[in-house]
Amino acid sequence: MANNSFRGSKHGQHGEANHEGEFGCSLQELRSLMELRGAESLIKIQECYGDVNGLCARLRTSPVQGLDGNSEDIDRRKQEFGQNLIPPKKPKTFVQLVWEALQDVTLIILEVAAVISLGLSFYSPPHAERRNCGSAAVGVEDESEAEAGWIEGAAILLSVVCVVLVTAFNDWSKEKQFRGLQNRIEQEQKFTVVRGGQVIQIQVSEIVVGDIAQVKYGDLLPADGVLIQSNDLKIDESSLTGESDHVKKSLDRDPMLLSGTHVMEGSGKMLVTAVGVNSQTGIILMLLGVSEDADDGEDKAEKEKRKKENEKKKEERKKKEKKDKKSKKDDKEKKGKNKDGASVEMTPLNEDGEPEKKTSLPKKEKSVLQGKLTKMTVQIGKAGLFMSSLTVIILIVRFLIDTFWIQGVPWSTDCMPIYVQFLVKFFIVGVTVLVVAVPEGLPLAVTISLAYSVKKMMKDNNLVRHLDACETMGNATAICSDKTGTLTMNRMTVVQTYIAGHYYKKVPESDLIPAKIMELLVTGIGVNCAYTTKIMPPEKEGGLARQVGNKTECALLGLTLKLHRDYQTVRNEIPEEKLFKVYTFNSVRKSMSTVLKMHDGSYRMYSKGASEILLRKCCKILTANSEAKAFKPRDRDDLVKKVIEPMASEGLRTICLAYRDFPAADGEPQWDEEAHILTNLTCIAVVGIEDPVRPEVPEAIRKCQRAGITVRMVTGDNINTARAIATKCGILQPGDDFLCMEGKEFNRRIHNELGEIEQERIDKIWPKLRVLARSSPTDKHTLVKGIIDSTVLEQRQVVAVTGDGTNDGPALKKADVGFAMGIAGTDVAKEASDIILTDDNFTSIVKAVMWGRNVYDSISKFLQFQLTVNVVAVIVAFTGACITQDSPLKAVQMLWVNLIMDTFASLALATEPPTEALLLRDPYGRNKPLISRTMMKNILGHAIYQLTTIFTLLFVGEKLFNIDSGRNAPLHAPPSEHYTIVFNTFVLMQIFNELNARKIHGERNVFEGIFKNPIFCSIILGTLITQFLIVQFGGKPFSCVRLTIEQWLWCIFLGFGSLLWGQLVSSIPTSWLRFLKTAGHGTKQDEISEDELEEMKDMNEIDHAEMELKRGQVLWCRGLNRIQTQIRVVNAFRDSVSPYEGLETPESRSSIHNFMSHPEFRIEDSEPQIPLIDEVEGEDEAPTKRNSIVIPPPLTGLSHLPPLPSSLNQNNSTLDRIVPLHKDASRSGLIPPNSAGLPPCPGSPLHSLETSL
Repeated sequence: MANNSFRGSKHGQHGEANHEGEFGCSLQELRSLMELRGAESLIKIQECYGDVNGLCARLRTSPVQGLDGNSEDIDRRKQEFGQNLIPPKKPKTFVQLVWEALQDVTLIILEVAAVISLGLSFYSPPHAERRNCGSAAVGVEDESEAEAGWIEGAAILLSVVCVVLVTAFNDWSKEKQFRGLQNRIEQEQKFTVVRGGQVIQIQVSEIVVGDIAQVKYGDLLPADGVLIQSNDLKIDESSLTGESDHVKKSLDRDPMLLSGTHVMEGSGKMLVTAVGVNSQTGIILMLLGVSEDADDGEDKAEKEKRKKENEKKKEERKKKEKKDKKSKKDDKEKKGKNKDGASVEMTPLNEDGEPEKKTSLPKKEKSVLQGKLTKMTVQIGKAGLFMSSLTVIILIVRFLIDTFWIQGVPWSTDCMPIYVQFLVKFFIVGVTVLVVAVPEGLPLAVTISLAYSVKKMMKDNNLVRHLDACETMGNATAICSDKTGTLTMNRMTVVQTYIAGHYYKKVPESDLIPAKIMELLVTGIGVNCAYTTKIMPPEKEGGLARQVGNKTECALLGLTLKLHRDYQTVRNEIPEEKLFKVYTFNSVRKSMSTVLKMHDGSYRMYSKGASEILLRKCCKILTANSEAKAFKPRDRDDLVKKVIEPMASEGLRTICLAYRDFPAADGEPQWDEEAHILTNLTCIAVVGIEDPVRPEVPEAIRKCQRAGITVRMVTGDNINTARAIATKCGILQPGDDFLCMEGKEFNRRIHNELGEIEQERIDKIWPKLRVLARSSPTDKHTLVKGIIDSTVLEQRQVVAVTGDGTNDGPALKKADVGFAMGIAGTDVAKEASDIILTDDNFTSIVKAVMWGRNVYDSISKFLQFQLTVNVVAVIVAFTGACITQDSPLKAVQMLWVNLIMDTFASLALATEPPTEALLLRDPYGRNKPLISRTMMKNILGHAIYQLTTIFTLLFVGEKLFNIDSGRNAPLHAPPSEHYTIVFNTFVLMQIFNELNARKIHGERNVFEGIFKNPIFCSIILGTLITQFLIVQFGGKPFSCVRLTIEQWLWCIFLGFGSLLWGQLVSSIPTSWLRFLKTAGHGTKQDEISEDELEEMKDMNEIDHAEMELKRGQVLWCRGLNRIQTQIRVVNAFRDSVSPYEGLETPESRSSIHNFMSHPEFRIEDSEPQIPLIDEVEGEDEAPTKRNSIVIPPPLTGLSHLPPLPSSLNQNNSTLDRIVPLHKDASRSGLIPPNSAGLPPCPGSPLHSLETSL
């Protein structure tokens, strides 16, 4: 860490310019400046630089023009102050991945057995008469055959190597894909800066120190900076401080803006002072060792020393801040006590701000598919373990009885090696049964399927941030969509106006509007729209003008251009710096106002906003002769009936424009008392803005409805506009009895007399609700939570939500799948989402549903295939071993079969492209078993065919083909034609059955669309060719002999028979087979015992996989993986170990932007507080009562830290800011659950560590 050079004021003025020839500030100086907050930072800036402009001058930049943007200067700045990148961690090397693949327990057992077998094969017993050792040992007179005994061991080792390499290669390509995805997400992120006087958007990584950046509502700040100018700017700094209160930023109070924080309101300009590893977020990430070799060069001692110095400084700073905070804290506590007269009992809050006692609330379940699969793998694994142990025991017992009892061979030590060889052979057979029984291909199939889908979904404009969102989307039963930009085109134009007493159905000519009104209109629109909003010339000749910034404001600016006036001249006269005060738009005000100071000392305020809200605050209106006449409630009702309702019923958004003068004689108004300022307005005009429905949306919504998904529209627009658009989209059909409701009405209906939200009340509304208009973000969150928690319908609803604004964050996080808008969405919304729609289009959501369902189906196809092979191979190996003392399928052959069915089949079946047919069925729901009755019928049906064929060949095959029998062969007997035919037929039946597995709903045509999947075709072909080579040239290692053409044809015929048999199986109606059980259910909520729920109350989701593993105590499934995970966690804090082991999750912590992937959102309504669901009275005070935390040394390597003080409120101190990063630790019992007030993020290493600690 840097030695923070605090330069005193004396040294401040001298000698700086010369110590870095180029710039007037050093990197160290800026770093120490950025560590200050509030008043301290103001003093420092005044002492050292005079003011912000002085700092700009030192950094050779202009606060108005920005950098000149020439590449030499930019490169110099990058060298001097660093790049805005955090060096990513090195990806795992191929060797590491191979090593990880080798940790598989079954493979280890096989390796050991193979090594023992190898060792024994080289040991030949002294020529004691072999006959004395029993009949099984006889028959190996041929020396060369005995010599070749080592081949089997070697072949097993070789095939293990094969399996490992294939697994490692899969992991490696997966990792590569995710790095690609990560880069893609990072490239998407752009930021607005001023260069050469032009406002341009550049990639976040291109920002340099000295840039002038424009910050606006919804941005996630990409670098540290000092404020130059601000309007009503509020920042959520909880990612760094854990404080959820929004911090007001202004030039005279606190000008410091920090990277990784979110702009919750307002706008402004900042001078960038620290980027990349030198920014506050970067410093923390480096402390946590996010990037590899970040400070390898430094020796340890120096690091320690620096850390200690830092700690001291932080301690001092904390003491200072404690004093400031104390008074605030006391006020807050008083407030808490006085709320209902008695003291408010603080219940510890869990992550969602709900009192702890509500642990019985349904928790958000982990990826449904993952849960069902793990449960199933474990069950199959148990069965496999049982069968293989049984096989070994039966083989040994049979051998002992046969040798010592039936043949009556006396015990002799000379025969020991031979007996041991038999023992090893039996053991190998047992292990092989286990290898075939355990479907280790399952997780692989899921990952391949998801990774493939994610890659393809990018082409369909879905950028998936969390893998399992893809599969959850297939189960979605409800979509709550925004209107603007998702269902509509987000190209707004003013089409109707009410101005100067006239209602114009199209925009009037400019000479019809009186000059005074025109002047007010154009100035009002020019200054009271964000200066970042502009209309640019079209990119192509004859195209539409480009709208930049807020689209509603663009429509108003477009209106001034239609009236042949230029808003830019107004803005040039009144630059942004001259605006006296700006009340920015937010979801509570639903309006925006800008105050100008006139030459005579009076003030004029221009306002614009939702018409029904602003008209209530108007007491005058401008008439045709430019006079302001009184505007009474009766006139207002008239205007609403005659103008606003007709506009709204045509689907137009209505905006009212108004102004108010504050005469100089009345003195300075109280600008903070908004209620007094925003009244007595004079209405200038009402405009109707059209935002046409996207042409492809009605069809997409029809598809959703046909697929059993309910689409609901949640919008801030007024109810008539919303209803009109919903009808155009097809959300509302004429004659349906569905509800359209306003947010206020919705709130009134769901709250009981005590003002609490009742689930029963929500349940009465949501099933029929189709449109929620004039809704606040809180309403959206309430609705989503209400639908998810509802138990009215027998299956739990899976809800997808779209959002673009900062305040949509809570709803996006609460939903099962959150979609953020790639174009219109703010960074905060993108951070909270699971999938980003790169084209903001509703049709892309339908594509996501299709892909999600396809993932589910692909897994089911693979399961159907895999389980057929499993059942057959295990039964064949088991009965074969019991009856003939030797498995008909040898270890190496089994491994080959395992490779076909696990790795290749998962590749082939998991990459089937989706078809429209997927949208013709209802969603599966959470409790739908993975293996339906139809699939069970297919599995058992094909197993019957295959077993009959194999056993026929095994026991009477030698007679049919007129060849020698291969049964009861002695220890190192050469391979026989008989067993080669059995093996060959077995594999060919699997290959043909892979075609059957392509259909899981009992369809007849299994070849349909097969050529659309080249991977499938090439794998089938490749497997066939390899099988041919193995049989013809495999020889001893594969225990094969060459077969004649006739024998080959018979094998192929028997294999092909499984296709014909498949037709027969699908002819049997599933309804006859009621006795068949389904398999692969998720764990239901009520199956979980109280104790387990108690244990899990700290986690914020139920991980079915974990529960199964806990119950079965299947240590062999987990032992080594866990140790690895622990080592990995300690070594690499950031390497996200998600359910897909060793995968980079797309939100890897290496990007500043993703630094805080789970911001804690608080919605502050200044209207009557509509509390979030289950919010407790003491919400605000909660964060102040935090337990003291001691971070255990093993986690961070900061082993010598003093315990942190009990209040974590200090805004500064890197340590405090580390705490939120360990937020998962609250679940592993390292940190008390209510310590860091942040929701834990699954997908982090600690999440998978919690079980092992």
